[in-house]
Amino acid sequence: MKKKPVKIVETAFRDAHQSLMATRMSTEQMLPIVEKMDQAGYHAVECWGGATFDTALRFLKEDPWVRLRKLREGFKHTKLQMLLRGQNLLGYSHYADDVVDYFCRRSVANGIDNIRIMDCLNDIRNLKTAMKATQAEGGRAIVALVYTLGDAYTLDYWKDVARRIEDMGADELGLKDMAGLLTPYRAEELVRALKETVNIPVAVHTHYTAGVASMTYLKAVEAGCDSIDCAISPLALGTSQPATEVIAETFRNTPYDPGLDQELLGEIADYFARLRDEAMESGLLSPRMLGVNIRTLQYQVPGGMLSNLVVQLKEAGQEDRYQEVLEEIPRVRKDFGEPPLVTPSSQIVGTQAVLNVITGERYRMTTKESRRLLQGEFGQTVKEPDPEVKKKITGDAPCIKCRPADLIPPQLPQFEKECARWKKQDEDVLTYAMFPAVAKEYFQYREAQETRIDIGVADVVNGVYPV
Repeated sequence: MKKKPVKIVETAFRDAHQSLMATRMSTEQMLPIVEKMDQAGYHAVECWGGATFDTALRFLKEDPWVRLRKLREGFKHTKLQMLLRGQNLLGYSHYADDVVDYFCRRSVANGIDNIRIMDCLNDIRNLKTAMKATQAEGGRAIVALVYTLGDAYTLDYWKDVARRIEDMGADELGLKDMAGLLTPYRAEELVRALKETVNIPVAVHTHYTAGVASMTYLKAVEAGCDSIDCAISPLALGTSQPATEVIAETFRNTPYDPGLDQELLGEIADYFARLRDEAMESGLLSPRMLGVNIRTLQYQVPGGMLSNLVVQLKEAGQEDRYQEVLEEIPRVRKDFGEPPLVTPSSQIVGTQAVLNVITGERYRMTTKESRRLLQGEFGQTVKEPDPEVKKKITGDAPCIKCRPADLIPPQLPQFEKECARWKKQDEDVLTYAMFPAVAKEYFQYREAQETRIDIGVADVVNGVYPV
């Protein structure tokens, strides 16, 4: 196999601070370092999607579309990349095709080059609309396999889904290991098999949660993967990605050398080190997030899911039952058809495991999301759910066998109508569609700010305040 330089995707502006700092990095904190990042030699910078949209609106009072435009203006030589949850987009339920199509097109039109599209069940029916819309607008569609472990996830399974993704027309194949489950030699075997199966590039994404991610990247690159995701060192390791500088140095003067400017990377690291220190002082970044948790390989629980479990148990006054919940998660996952644990399936399985433990009886209390998952509202699981568990939770309710979005009528006209009062740009309808309540609160905040500015300008013009 021909050896070539590996491409580096920098995650500091998306997954790194999402994994370590609750996605709280603001646009104001990002912009001063953009020029140097643009010169460092990155293949792409992941800067949008995932939780960035929600937290920008909810906690930072920022318009995520404005952030994207500002980043696009600053990055003149580097591609911008985002993560999208297929038919879920950035939300937690499926949207109609008209919303998915419009969202992808506007994302590309506002500056995104690459959209990495995933589905929590690896049901490729939930990926096609987003892929086609991305490509139609001129963007590059990276369709990702969500990596997980289980009896059904054999090498043949991964090869078969990869082949179908290529046949569907994807520009690139992604391998998304959100929980850090991909071990080095397994990565070598899997990447080599994928490269022999498809002719499109293969990107590998993992997390450092279990402590093996840097070694995993080494073996994946040697096996032929085309790009990997890394985080600048102050925002690396723990539940984030391997450190950009370390990976770049590892491959220096080899056929895989990504050609990054280490001097510039050092300056970029110095900048982010200050942000990290501020986050640690404020408590936003907990030192616990920077450690290694080998239990990840045993329970397959992503870092963000672990923290959610702690919160749920604390609210129930049963923090001492954490270990029981960890042990219950694999059992619930098996009962539910072995879905990968990634948003939203991770929250569904994790919450159900908590309920099973604190009530003392499995499935005595269930959530509507558990019922929706078992009824097929999110798509097809790799294995059939346990029939007794399914009947206990869903009763005689019919199950969805078709692509779930086929049952959803067009939604854009209604969203347009509901947010007409607040609309100031075309993208506002999409913001509203993603998170209606949060968007409305943000729109009200935005209007108040604009009114305050207008009043201030009027006062200056009328001589109330001298210039």
